[in-house]
Amino acid sequence: MGKHTSEHKNHAQIVQLLQDGQYFFHKGLKAYKERNLKRASKLIQRAVHLEPEDSEMLSQLAVIYSEMGQYQESNDLLDYIMANLEDEMPECHYFKANNFAHLGLFQEAYKEAAAYSDADPDGEFAEENDSLLDLLDLGDDGIEDSLYDQDELLMKQDRAKSLLESGQLAEAVAALEEITAEYPELWSAYNNLALAYFYSGNVVKAKQTAYEVLSHNEGNLHALCNLLVFYYYEREDEKVAELSDQLSNVYPMLLEQRYKLGATLALVGRYEIGYKWLKSLYKTGFEGDDTFFYWLSCSAYFTGHTDFAETIWRKVESQYPGEDRPAPWIERREALPSSVEQRLAAYYISSTKGETEHLEAVIRSKRITAPFENHFVKLLLNGDSAAADVTEDALFAYQTVKLLEQAEKEEMKTEVMSCWVFHVIQQIRAAAPLKNERGWAAAICYIWKEAHGKHDTKKDTAARFGISPATLTKYMKYIDDILE
Repeated sequence: MGKHTSEHKNHAQIVQLLQDGQYFFHKGLKAYKERNLKRASKLIQRAVHLEPEDSEMLSQLAVIYSEMGQYQESNDLLDYIMANLEDEMPECHYFKANNFAHLGLFQEAYKEAAAYSDADPDGEFAEENDSLLDLLDLGDDGIEDSLYDQDELLMKQDRAKSLLESGQLAEAVAALEEITAEYPELWSAYNNLALAYFYSGNVVKAKQTAYEVLSHNEGNLHALCNLLVFYYYEREDEKVAELSDQLSNVYPMLLEQRYKLGATLALVGRYEIGYKWLKSLYKTGFEGDDTFFYWLSCSAYFTGHTDFAETIWRKVESQYPGEDRPAPWIERREALPSSVEQRLAAYYISSTKGETEHLEAVIRSKRITAPFENHFVKLLLNGDSAAADVTEDALFAYQTVKLLEQAEKEEMKTEVMSCWVFHVIQQIRAAAPLKNERGWAAAICYIWKEAHGKHDTKKDTAARFGISPATLTKYMKYIDDILE
């Protein structure tokens, strides 16, 4: 037995050694030739991880990103190549020109095509580049000037979208607020701003932004879908029923809108209609992500297409290994507390009981759609060591609660106090700067105790939290104003 174990170990080591960057690169090229772009990108990503300075791998990955429609990611990679690698690769300019052209950023495309022509006039793509330059010829200065504003706007939108998708929520909010201030009728930016607020946990502002879009652009599908998610998240059941009925009669033509509508209706439990739209996309060969397949599988299962649902879920597990999450039909059977405050209180109380397995399941779950909740749970699991990877809102909530825990440990374990505390924190997040957790925590503690007949002096309470009585009074006034 020892001999067989040793042989198996040696074999495993040999296989591991053979699986270097070139191994994954060539497998990726094979997948690319077979037009399996998603698999090709994943394999070449693994190759680049092993050989991060290989310009051929990086440029091939940039080309695949372009063909997948991920033009900004492609350009980011091409910029990295030109800025960090010693190899001269003027063709990066040509690839960038094509990406910018697809994005509608014609001035940027022209600049990159001209740069390629200057750097390598007889290069591999010289003929194609000349054709692109002719196509992009902007003519007189008036046309060029008119395109400039459009290009600048599109670049700002693309940057904001990248920030939102990468979880840089404070930066995304700032960028989108700037765009909506400059372009007050650009509803797509407002819709992304609503999502940025929501992902940050500021549901009040998220709703207000969606309402603003619909007050000017009634029937805006993205705004309606966003609002339905917000209602569902807040467990406003009557509004969910009314709006989902309204959206059930919408028939979108664009693939992106079908995805948005189908996934949103599946999320709120309108599985039949959600399945209709998601399955229609699947039949067209739609290149969905793991979220698309999650809701397709979920809606299929709950409409009786169990074999298809299980087939799709196996596909998710094979394409996205290591996620270790339950099938959507199992996950969706577990009831969630009815409000954000109750969910936050439940997570906190679980942490005081040492229920780490439950909290880890929350992180893996698709049920929680706002990163704020996930980030708060990460802090409960990992403490301040996770501070660098979470939103400002989540860190504020966590630090405020931990200060209250130090002062009122046993009371904070009760559902009554913890739910009220999180209700107040949610109102603070919506209406006030997230600064001086000690001041907020002291005021919350004093108001709670006073309301329950426990009359500590302001001086004693302030001393427990390391602030002055005047600061305590100021923050009590803030809370009174916020809760009115």
